[in-house]
Amino acid sequence: MNASFTFPPAFFVTGTDTDVGKTFVSAILVSGLDAHYWKPIQSGLDPCTDRQWIEEKTGMPPDRFFPETYLFKEPVSPHLAAQLENIEIDFETIKLPKQKSCKHLIVEGAGGLMVPVNSSLFIVDLIKHLKLPVLVVARSSLGTINHTLLTLEKLREKEIDVLGVVMNGIENTNNRLAIEKYGKVRVLAEISPMQTVNATNLKQVFDAQFQGNTNGQEKTQTN
Repeated sequence: MNASFTFPPAFFVTGTDTDVGKTFVSAILVSGLDAHYWKPIQSGLDPCTDRQWIEEKTGMPPDRFFPETYLFKEPVSPHLAAQLENIEIDFETIKLPKQKSCKHLIVEGAGGLMVPVNSSLFIVDLIKHLKLPVLVVARSSLGTINHTLLTLEKLREKEIDVLGVVMNGIENTNNRLAIEKYGKVRVLAEISPMQTVNATNLKQVFDAQFQGNTNGQEKTQTN
Protein backbone atom coordinates (compact mmCIF):
# COMPACT_ATOMS: atom_id res chain seq x y z
CA MET A 1 0.00 0.00 0.00
CA ASN A 2 1.37 3.40 -0.94
CA ALA A 3 0.93 6.28 1.48
CA SER A 4 2.55 9.62 2.20
CA PHE A 5 4.47 10.49 5.33
CA THR A 6 6.03 13.73 6.49
CA PHE A 7 8.74 13.86 9.12
CA PRO A 8 7.98 16.49 11.80
CA PRO A 9 10.59 19.13 12.68
CA ALA A 10 11.55 17.25 15.84
CA PHE A 11 10.85 13.72 17.02
CA PHE A 12 12.03 11.15 19.53
CA VAL A 13 13.55 7.79 18.57
CA THR A 14 12.82 5.09 21.12
CA GLY A 15 13.25 1.33 21.05
CA THR A 16 11.36 -1.74 22.18
CA ASP A 17 14.47 -2.77 24.12
CA THR A 18 18.17 -2.03 24.35
CA ASP A 19 20.39 -2.84 21.35
CA VAL A 20 17.51 -2.88 18.86
CA GLY A 21 19.24 -0.37 16.58
CA LYS A 22 18.08 3.06 17.76
CA THR A 23 21.47 4.65 17.10
CA PHE A 24 21.82 2.95 13.73
CA VAL A 25 18.36 4.11 12.63
CA SER A 26 19.08 7.58 14.01
CA ALA A 27 22.21 7.70 11.84
CA ILE A 28 20.14 6.82 8.77
CA LEU A 29 17.68 9.58 9.61
CA VAL A 30 20.39 12.15 10.33
CA SER A 31 21.98 11.35 6.97
CA GLY A 32 18.77 11.24 4.95
CA LEU A 33 17.05 14.24 6.51
CA ASP A 34 20.23 16.32 6.78
CA ALA A 35 19.21 16.61 10.41
CA HIS A 36 20.59 17.61 13.79
CA TYR A 37 21.00 15.03 16.55
CA TRP A 38 20.69 15.10 20.32
CA LYS A 39 20.87 12.37 22.95
CA PRO A 40 19.99 14.04 26.27
CA ILE A 41 21.15 11.13 28.45
CA GLN A 42 24.18 9.01 27.53
CA SER A 43 25.35 6.10 29.66
CA GLY A 44 28.69 4.65 28.60
CA LEU A 45 31.71 6.37 27.06
CA ASP A 46 33.75 3.44 25.77
CA PRO A 47 34.63 3.09 22.94
CA CYS A 48 32.62 6.21 22.09
CA THR A 49 29.28 7.87 22.72
CA ASP A 50 26.33 7.42 20.39
CA ARG A 51 26.72 11.02 19.31
CA GLN A 52 30.36 10.45 18.38
CA TRP A 53 29.51 7.24 16.50
CA ILE A 54 26.81 8.93 14.42
CA GLU A 55 29.04 11.92 13.72
CA GLU A 56 31.77 9.60 12.47
CA LYS A 57 29.52 7.39 10.35
CA THR A 58 27.46 10.17 8.76
CA GLY A 59 30.35 12.54 8.18
CA MET A 60 28.14 15.43 9.27
CA PRO A 61 29.84 18.54 10.70
CA PRO A 62 30.16 18.81 14.49
CA ASP A 63 27.62 21.66 14.69
CA ARG A 64 24.88 19.20 13.74
CA PHE A 65 25.32 17.43 17.08
CA PHE A 66 24.15 18.91 20.35
CA PRO A 67 25.99 17.92 23.54
CA GLU A 68 24.37 15.57 26.02
CA THR A 69 22.67 17.06 29.05
CA TYR A 70 23.84 14.12 31.13
CA LEU A 71 26.92 12.09 30.27
CA PHE A 72 27.81 9.09 32.45
CA LYS A 73 30.78 6.74 32.39
CA GLU A 74 29.14 3.37 33.04
CA PRO A 75 27.06 1.64 30.29
CA VAL A 76 24.10 0.89 32.54
CA SER A 77 20.57 2.19 33.06
CA PRO A 78 20.55 6.00 33.45
CA HIS A 79 19.24 5.88 37.02
CA LEU A 80 22.09 3.59 38.09
CA ALA A 81 24.74 5.42 36.05
CA ALA A 82 23.69 8.64 37.76
CA GLN A 83 23.69 7.03 41.22
CA LEU A 84 27.24 5.79 40.67
CA GLU A 85 28.30 9.39 40.12
CA ASN A 86 26.17 10.76 42.99
CA ILE A 87 23.88 12.61 40.60
CA GLU A 88 20.08 12.78 40.39
CA ILE A 89 18.79 13.39 36.85
CA ASP A 90 16.48 16.41 36.89
CA PHE A 91 14.05 16.82 33.99
CA GLU A 92 14.01 20.57 34.48
CA THR A 93 17.59 20.68 33.18
CA ILE A 94 16.68 18.73 30.01
CA LYS A 95 15.42 21.20 27.43
CA LEU A 96 15.20 20.88 23.67
CA PRO A 97 18.14 22.64 21.99
CA LYS A 98 17.21 25.45 19.66
CA GLN A 99 18.99 26.50 16.52
CA LYS A 100 17.58 28.57 13.67
CA SER A 101 19.15 26.42 10.96
CA CYS A 102 17.81 23.18 12.46
CA LYS A 103 15.25 21.82 9.97
CA HIS A 104 14.98 18.49 11.72
CA LEU A 105 16.03 17.43 15.20
CA ILE A 106 16.32 13.75 16.06
CA VAL A 107 16.29 13.01 19.78
CA GLU A 108 17.46 9.55 20.80
CA GLY A 109 16.45 7.86 24.03
CA ALA A 110 18.23 5.31 26.20
CA GLY A 111 16.93 1.74 26.10
CA GLY A 112 13.18 1.19 26.12
CA LEU A 113 10.30 3.21 27.52
CA MET A 114 10.39 1.79 31.05
CA VAL A 115 14.09 2.31 31.65
CA PRO A 116 14.35 4.28 34.93
CA VAL A 117 15.83 7.75 34.69
CA ASN A 118 15.77 8.67 38.37
CA SER A 119 14.04 7.54 41.55
CA SER A 120 10.53 7.98 40.14
CA LEU A 121 10.58 8.70 36.39
CA PHE A 122 11.21 6.70 33.22
CA ILE A 123 12.19 7.31 29.58
CA VAL A 124 8.51 7.50 28.65
CA ASP A 125 8.17 10.38 31.11
CA LEU A 126 11.11 12.11 29.46
CA ILE A 127 9.33 11.87 26.10
CA LYS A 128 6.21 13.33 27.66
CA HIS A 129 8.31 16.10 29.21
CA LEU A 130 9.84 17.00 25.83
CA LYS A 131 6.41 16.91 24.12
CA LEU A 132 7.69 15.07 21.06
CA PRO A 133 6.11 12.49 18.74
CA VAL A 134 7.83 9.12 18.69
CA LEU A 135 9.34 6.78 16.13
CA VAL A 136 9.65 3.24 17.51
CA VAL A 137 12.58 1.04 16.49
CA ALA A 138 11.91 -2.69 16.80
CA ARG A 139 13.75 -5.89 16.03
CA SER A 140 12.48 -7.93 13.10
CA SER A 141 13.19 -11.24 14.85
CA LEU A 142 11.24 -13.55 17.18
CA GLY A 143 9.76 -11.75 20.18
CA THR A 144 9.35 -8.42 18.46
CA ILE A 145 5.55 -8.59 18.26
CA ASN A 146 5.14 -8.73 22.03
CA HIS A 147 7.77 -6.07 22.73
CA THR A 148 6.45 -3.72 20.06
CA LEU A 149 2.80 -4.02 21.06
CA LEU A 150 3.67 -3.37 24.70
CA THR A 151 5.68 -0.31 23.68
CA LEU A 152 2.84 1.05 21.56
CA GLU A 153 0.35 0.41 24.35
CA LYS A 154 2.45 2.37 26.83
CA LEU A 155 2.89 5.31 24.46
CA ARG A 156 -0.86 5.50 23.86
CA GLU A 157 -1.56 5.20 27.56
CA LYS A 158 0.62 8.30 28.02
CA GLU A 159 -1.12 10.00 25.07
CA ILE A 160 2.11 10.31 23.10
CA ASP A 161 1.82 10.58 19.32
CA VAL A 162 3.30 7.58 17.48
CA LEU A 163 4.72 8.33 14.04
CA GLY A 164 5.26 4.67 13.16
CA VAL A 165 7.61 1.73 13.55
CA VAL A 166 10.96 0.99 11.92
CA MET A 167 11.94 -2.68 11.93
CA ASN A 168 15.65 -3.42 12.10
CA GLY A 169 17.12 -6.76 11.01
CA ILE A 170 16.49 -9.50 8.48
CA GLU A 171 13.18 -8.82 6.77
CA ASN A 172 10.27 -10.68 8.36
CA THR A 173 6.98 -10.09 6.57
CA ASN A 174 4.86 -12.03 9.05
CA ASN A 175 6.12 -9.98 12.00
CA ARG A 176 5.62 -6.74 10.09
CA LEU A 177 2.04 -7.63 9.20
CA ALA A 178 1.28 -8.65 12.78
CA ILE A 179 2.69 -5.41 14.19
CA GLU A 180 0.67 -3.35 11.74
CA LYS A 181 -2.54 -5.30 12.37
CA TYR A 182 -2.48 -5.68 16.13
CA GLY A 183 -0.59 -2.48 16.87
CA LYS A 184 -2.74 -0.41 14.50
CA VAL A 185 0.41 1.31 13.32
CA ARG A 186 2.40 1.77 10.14
CA VAL A 187 5.76 0.11 9.68
CA LEU A 188 7.55 2.93 7.89
CA ALA A 189 10.71 1.02 7.00
CA GLU A 190 12.40 -2.36 7.20
CA ILE A 191 16.16 -1.94 7.58
CA SER A 192 18.31 -4.92 6.62
CA PRO A 193 21.73 -5.54 8.20
CA MET A 194 24.48 -3.35 6.74
CA GLN A 195 27.98 -4.78 6.41
CA THR A 196 29.68 -1.40 6.09
CA VAL A 197 28.22 1.67 7.78
CA ASN A 198 29.29 4.89 6.12
CA ALA A 199 27.76 8.12 4.88
CA THR A 200 27.05 6.81 1.38
CA ASN A 201 25.37 3.62 2.55
CA LEU A 202 23.30 5.38 5.19
CA LYS A 203 21.95 7.83 2.61
CA GLN A 204 21.20 5.00 0.17
CA VAL A 205 19.26 3.11 2.81
CA PHE A 206 17.27 6.22 3.67
CA ASP A 207 16.40 6.83 0.03
CA ALA A 208 15.41 3.19 -0.50
CA GLN A 209 13.30 2.95 2.64
CA PHE A 210 11.81 6.40 3.03
CA GLN A 211 11.81 7.21 -0.72
CA GLY A 212 11.77 10.96 -0.84
CA ASN A 213 13.95 14.02 -0.76
CA THR A 214 16.23 14.90 2.14
CA ASN A 215 14.34 17.98 3.23
CA GLY A 216 11.64 16.14 5.12
CA GLN A 217 8.96 16.82 2.53
CA GLU A 218 6.36 14.18 1.75
CA LYS A 219 7.81 10.71 1.43
CA THR A 220 6.33 7.57 0.04
CA GLN A 221 6.71 4.08 1.47
CA THR A 222 5.62 0.74 0.17
CA ASN A 223 4.22 -1.37 3.00
